[in-house]
Amino acid sequence: MKELNSLLSEKGQTHILQGFDDLSAEEQARFIAEIENIDWATVALWKQPEDLSGKGKIEPIEGLSLGEIERRREEFFALGAEAIRKGKVACVLLAGGQGTRLGSDAPKGMYDVGVTHPLYIFEMQIRNLLSVCKACGASVPLFIMTSDKNDAATKAFFKAHSYFGYPEEFVRFFRQEMAPSVDFGGKLLLEDRGKLALSPNGNGGWYSSLKRAGADGDFPAIEWYNVYGVDNVLQKSADPVFIGATIASGMNSGAKVVRKTEPHEKVGVLCLEDGKPSVIEYYEMTEERASERGADGNLAYSFGVILNYLLSARRLEEIARERIPVHVVKKKIPHLAEDGTFVRPDRENGYKFETLILDMIRLMGSCLPFEVVREREFAPIKNKEGVDSVESARKLLQENGVTL
Repeated sequence: MKELNSLLSEKGQTHILQGFDDLSAEEQARFIAEIENIDWATVALWKQPEDLSGKGKIEPIEGLSLGEIERRREEFFALGAEAIRKGKVACVLLAGGQGTRLGSDAPKGMYDVGVTHPLYIFEMQIRNLLSVCKACGASVPLFIMTSDKNDAATKAFFKAHSYFGYPEEFVRFFRQEMAPSVDFGGKLLLEDRGKLALSPNGNGGWYSSLKRAGADGDFPAIEWYNVYGVDNVLQKSADPVFIGATIASGMNSGAKVVRKTEPHEKVGVLCLEDGKPSVIEYYEMTEERASERGADGNLAYSFGVILNYLLSARRLEEIARERIPVHVVKKKIPHLAEDGTFVRPDRENGYKFETLILDMIRLMGSCLPFEVVREREFAPIKNKEGVDSVESARKLLQENGVTL
């Protein structure tokens, strides 16, 4: 305890120990573990955050079009299927969120999109993966990233549904690491006595969370991680054609992309920044750049990302030793005030620290844009109604022959 007091005194954070002696032994041990897990270098960024807003020289990136992919489909499939059969490919399903926007407090993947019978988002993800396993004659290791809030519910849901027919021995769950929050003066915030105000460290933290959990230890042959988001019910994971194309390219990563429907579509765009792959958000695009067209008449910046990436395990190990950029974000952070009352602020009152998978793509050094047909592979569920909603996803599922 003396060492803990000394550390917190050095960091100017002794205020978090208020009421420590009133905690049970179990609560004290849990709180000490939280403190010991703090990345103080990250917390210190509140004072001098790295400037991540500037952009270098932006240029269009070359990628594989639908026509080229179709011409080489057999070649790419053979390469990808071989990698899958040799255990070189694993899937990582990012599923740490709740279905709040859909009116549910349950894990988002548990949302039922069925009409005449239950059909869950998780179920669709497993169905898509099982079709690949059948085509390649091998099972793919599946890592499912949960959060502190939905871990138990997610595991129980998969168990209750017998993993929707996926072999349980190939599934591993791991929790996303959490990062502390601070006020505008850099003081750590508490959620309750003996409990730091923690939040998920962003989707760029999936690899460090996976390694820390040791979830990959049973699959030593992995050379590629296919990382994708839970909310796209048409997401084709472990796609052997995509995998084979990326391997054939010799690049460190690949990204599934759809062609933008119009210059100002609200999707991140894959391009080059100072010669390296980069994703520019739609709101960062100037009018001139968004509307620019190439010699073929198509939009020069047309590759919209759909959060489906294939990443080299070798390169991931290398960048893990570097520091992935940390975004210091102003947020409304509920917290315990000094007088013991719980505060739900109506305005931004502090900072959270997040890493983004988009930054990992740049650190990869090279990336192959792999075009897919939007109507077959992009049906995100972000809202209950309107654009990218349950309603629009159901329509696309039906168009792809899924019985709802």
